[in-house]
Amino acid sequence: MLLKLDTEHPEENKIRYIVECLNDDGIIIYPTDTVYGIGCNIRSPKAIERICRIKGIRVEKANFSFIFFDLSHLSDFTKQIDTPTYKIMRKALPGPFTFILHAGSEIPKIFRTRKKTIGIRVPDNAICRSIIKELGSPLMNSSLHNEEDEISEYLNDPEMIHEKYHKLVDIVIDGGFGNLVASTVVDCSSGGINIIRQGLGIIEGY
Repeated sequence: MLLKLDTEHPEENKIRYIVECLNDDGIIIYPTDTVYGIGCNIRSPKAIERICRIKGIRVEKANFSFIFFDLSHLSDFTKQIDTPTYKIMRKALPGPFTFILHAGSEIPKIFRTRKKTIGIRVPDNAICRSIIKELGSPLMNSSLHNEEDEISEYLNDPEMIHEKYHKLVDIVIDGGFGNLVASTVVDCSSGGINIIRQGLGIIEGY
């Protein structure tokens, strides 16, 4: 299903429909402030396993990120963050960054035996943040493109994404053309700030 949403003021009835899908083990493809993402409710092992099959990876090898509405529930999913790191995150987010932090005790059980760190995103995108706010918990997220391949044009065109993935996912959200540059990945798990992938976001001084 291809579902078009207003990019500035997403329609509440459509957001509720998407959240019902997520609560029923559904998978969605949605816009972020970088590339389109594929995601599900972090509380749905069935949906997480489906995404792993779509991407051709094992759950234990998956390197997914969690998308938050804001940083207010960060401590539920991560260990304590030092003040300098938190200040950098507050300044950078919402924005095109993925911050790698030590995982806390509330991460999904499906990851708990091996997941020592998690990637945290707060995209500057009204559609995905509205979904998360209505859902009441983070989305488990992966970008659509395979970083080992060249980025293809279909990955930022929702109609072409729908043509490719409509049999594999439940909803493809049309939020307009997406970006072709991924988020900047910032590793904060070893002390200090380490840019391990330079993407769309820029942190001054690093």
